Amino acid sequence: MVTSSEKWLEPELMDVVRLFPGAEREQIFHTLAAEENAVCNTIVFNGEESRFPHPFCADGKEEEKRLLKRYAKLALYDVLSKRYAKTLPWGSLTGIRPTRLAYQELERGRDFRPLFEELRVSRENSDLVARVIAAQRGIYERKEGNVDLYVSLPFCPSKCSYCSFITAPIEGTRQYLPAYLDALKQELDAAAPLLKNLRSVYVGGGTPFVLDEKDLEQVLKAIEPLRRNGCEYTVEAGRPDVFTPQKLDLCQKYGVTRICINAQSFSDRTLEAIGRKHTRAQLYEAFKMAEPYPFTVNCDLIAGLTGESLEEFQRSVEEAISLSPENITVHTLCLKKGAKLKEEHLLDGEQKAKLVAPLEEENLSEMIAFSRDVLQKAGYEPYYLYRQKYMAGAHENVGWTKAGSASVYNIDVMEESADNLAVGSNAISKRVFLSEGRIERLGSPKDIPTYIAKVEKLIAEKNELFR
Repeated sequence: MVTSSEKWLEPELMDVVRLFPGAEREQIFHTLAAEENAVCNTIVFNGEESRFPHPFCADGKEEEKRLLKRYAKLALYDVLSKRYAKTLPWGSLTGIRPTRLAYQELERGRDFRPLFEELRVSRENSDLVARVIAAQRGIYERKEGNVDLYVSLPFCPSKCSYCSFITAPIEGTRQYLPAYLDALKQELDAAAPLLKNLRSVYVGGGTPFVLDEKDLEQVLKAIEPLRRNGCEYTVEAGRPDVFTPQKLDLCQKYGVTRICINAQSFSDRTLEAIGRKHTRAQLYEAFKMAEPYPFTVNCDLIAGLTGESLEEFQRSVEEAISLSPENITVHTLCLKKGAKLKEEHLLDGEQKAKLVAPLEEENLSEMIAFSRDVLQKAGYEPYYLYRQKYMAGAHENVGWTKAGSASVYNIDVMEESADNLAVGSNAISKRVFLSEGRIERLGSPKDIPTYIAKVEKLIAEKNELFR
């Protein structure tokens, strides 16, 4: 637990504490004092005091707040790193988007590497960020009026044990489907005047292919008039057990350019353990089914799934590569509130030290290192990355792409460089005010019946936000 002389810093400092299992149970005291042309952070941990003076010069209140936060977190990280004899791959960085910080430095005419080194980011991860930025050239763009459209279909065949989304097995929510699709079409019709320079469309979930052909066509047909410029169009088809040639035909008919086959693992044992209702063989069948179509294919894997060995994960990466999808995303297990797997790791209301068991952090680091090595050798380049709280081993998610196949939507969303107009339950719209350096968000209700009841109000709020 952290107590600070600056109360507004306490949540930020707790983000650092959570990186070190066991530290949450300790009493940590932080004070911040101004000195001549400097600030000094003092950390008291187990009765031992450590002082960290930093030269300080800020241009404006926002910059001052950002720097104070940065140096306070760095001071605490150094104390905990020494106390637990442990360094972390992203050092004291706790933000979701390391590339954002790198871009800010580059826009100021500075190389970002010295700052990353100061914040204890590993050289390997600094190199990773540099490669991501290089891969985004020609796609990354900060321009007023750019917008991406997200369409939420929060229905799945079953709920995975690691999932914290509001999705539920469709057999329990099918009763809401007709009204949900009507509400979705109302939102899509109302969105037409708000889509200025539409860069991409993404239909996600959930598992969109869990809808039958008739219902899926309703969604695709409602989207069709909005995609006037032939931009990138992704349907996160999802799990292989709901793939059919008829659904792929519909995607081709309505101009979809990219689909996602969400493998997560190629181990039957792991798939069963996490609550997936499909097999490794069905993954191969889905890839074979998609082969005749002109779609770019994305494939997702997760490092750190409970009980999965290093060898099993390595085989999953190799099998994914052998199927030759244009994109492979390697996620690190992240357990949030609402995930069944996380609830199984709670004891007397207190989170256990390890989020993943029996996986050791050393094995997880080897998984990440292996995926980076073999994907690069197979001709893939990292083109986006992001991090989340409660991510195992304080690692990251990385999207890898073959040349010329990077996803516009993924880059725009991860870098928050364009507006995102999102429709459907639990969809979060974002308006990016580039000239003001700020973002406004508007979230839709997570509960499906509540979303349906409030759709007209949501339409009015989105008109206000995006007009």
